[in-house]
Amino acid sequence: MADAKQQQQTAAAATGVWKTVKPFVNGGASGMLATCVIQPIDMVKVKIQLGEGSAAQVTKNMLANEGIGSFYKGLSAGLLRQATYTTARLGSFRVLTNKAIEKNDGKPLPLVQKAFIGLTAGAIGACVGSPADLALIRMQADSTLPIAQRRNYKNAFHALYRIIADEGVLALWKGAGPTVVRAMALNMGMLASYDQSVELFRDKLGAGEVSTVLGASAVSGFFASACSLPFDYVKTQIQKMQPDASGKYPYTGSLDCAMKTFKSGGPFKFYTGFPVYCVRIAPHVMMTWIFLNQIQKFEKQIGI
Repeated sequence: MADAKQQQQTAAAATGVWKTVKPFVNGGASGMLATCVIQPIDMVKVKIQLGEGSAAQVTKNMLANEGIGSFYKGLSAGLLRQATYTTARLGSFRVLTNKAIEKNDGKPLPLVQKAFIGLTAGAIGACVGSPADLALIRMQADSTLPIAQRRNYKNAFHALYRIIADEGVLALWKGAGPTVVRAMALNMGMLASYDQSVELFRDKLGAGEVSTVLGASAVSGFFASACSLPFDYVKTQIQKMQPDASGKYPYTGSLDCAMKTFKSGGPFKFYTGFPVYCVRIAPHVMMTWIFLNQIQKFEKQIGI
């Protein structure tokens, strides 16, 4: 009798632990699956940004010079980034949202509250995922450097080890400030708009499951791009700026850049290149939500 009671208590404890960690496990898994699909596109994008030609030229050169495996260079860092960043942001968003709904007597949250939770989740995710993000960027850019300057990281964990050994632990969060701000904006748009869109498509428009997921994913991808591009634009301008003849830089910092951009071109200046940026961001957002939905369906089918 005592053994049976102890087994019940153990099972209940295990169920409680799984209920707590499930949003994090599901979030990380969906992000990692999305990365496996999007990684080749992302690799081509990085080389285009580094001035290696058009998408067609880059793809042709990669296949001819490095083979099909070149499209998945840096995959280990990309997966590590999702295992940290997306695990933290999607998991914390769902946990915080569920707690807020409980306090709201089970009623849906207002959009403003969802947006605030999205901001918080984005900050948590960016802080946790910043080291993996740094490793990913360095691994993707390594092949474009002269041979003498290449770091030749073997994988993401080797990259992290080398960064710590050569530059110190704090180097893992080098430049994390703008990254955190951008992640907060992106996740505010992505997470809040997805939940809001699900309620709209499912509850108000009576859409089916597939239409709801696809529609909400597309809306989420759009708002993730729209909310984060101004911050990405400022970050890019800061990274690209060159001193004039007297050695003076055009901007003293991010805030100065934002103010001068607004004065010279108005709010729409921040959305220069929005279609291209949206094509970069939205597919991964959409794939993440689609995979998350499929994972949740599978868990219901097997009863976990």
